[in-house]
Amino acid sequence: MEIRIEKAKTLKEKPIASTLGFGKVFTDHMLIVDYNEKEGWHDARIVPFANLSIHPASTVLHYGVEIFEGLKAYRRKDGSIRMFRPLENVRRMNRSAERMCLPQMDEKDMLKCFETLVSLEKDWVPSENGTSLYIRPFMFGNDETLGVHAVKNATFVIITSPVGSYYKEGINPVKIMIESDDVRAVRGGTGEAKCGGNYAASNRAGKRAEEKGYSQVLWLDGVERKYIEEVGAMNVMFKINGTVVTPMLSGSILPGITRKSCIEVLKSKGYKVEERRISIDELAKAMEDGTLEEAWGCGTAAVVSPIGELCYQDKHFTVNGGKIGKVTQELYDTLTGIQWGVLPDTFGWTYPVK
Repeated sequence: MEIRIEKAKTLKEKPIASTLGFGKVFTDHMLIVDYNEKEGWHDARIVPFANLSIHPASTVLHYGVEIFEGLKAYRRKDGSIRMFRPLENVRRMNRSAERMCLPQMDEKDMLKCFETLVSLEKDWVPSENGTSLYIRPFMFGNDETLGVHAVKNATFVIITSPVGSYYKEGINPVKIMIESDDVRAVRGGTGEAKCGGNYAASNRAGKRAEEKGYSQVLWLDGVERKYIEEVGAMNVMFKINGTVVTPMLSGSILPGITRKSCIEVLKSKGYKVEERRISIDELAKAMEDGTLEEAWGCGTAAVVSPIGELCYQDKHFTVNGGKIGKVTQELYDTLTGIQWGVLPDTFGWTYPVK
């Protein structure tokens, strides 16, 4: 894939790292690739960051045919820049595309798109502790006719944003409300795809939780309303009586890349890890008898986010005294240490950007 580059004539002022937050500031350029049935993916170009122009009948506006990914690039102390496990994101995006009847892209081409845009925007990769360049590729159906059908025209876009902490609490424990009314996804649906509709469906419960002072919602399965699935936009893990337990990938849970990385790190350090169904009754019992030792969410945006309080049916449970646990801290330190180059990358997860 050849990528044409049109540089912005006027560059934006770089923000102060302490004011970054998450997803509020965007870089000077974005990448766009078009697709149609005849030509396939074509006209790959990097252009100045600007609004997109789409037809009012565009498929994405009426039928929600859209997928996205999220990954990060990190600046190391020596000034070099590395992305974290980008090929995993490429492969998951193609799996999401297949589920949503969107066109898949050659792995090498998509990886080249990531690398080329990050390389052009390298001055936007912050160096301060806890910061990174967030990379958001997304794809949407762009047919200019109404009617539900397989996509014939699509658009692939990448935007980038220098970021700090995802939660205002940073690495401090967050409060989570267990949702018992709304559901996020069901097996056979789109839960294992990273598509916008999954997150739109979670907004109502998220708003209710926020109004009660909670940062996120912990979802139960959509059939029996009994088994733990995810925390908001993250996977979830629990340390119960010495064993780390995380919900198994059942078809309604996003196969998180940070989740996968956590499991591999934990096993390499000798921790017992179980991927299985865990019921709310089992979790409630562990909360009540004190065998729930730690709980945390894990995802690209926050990396690892300790859970200090869980609320279920108006009962409040404090986890580990409301403090970050030993295993949670160890995971955070190991993953971020590999990402920022403080620790050796013995897993081969980081990808250099030239």
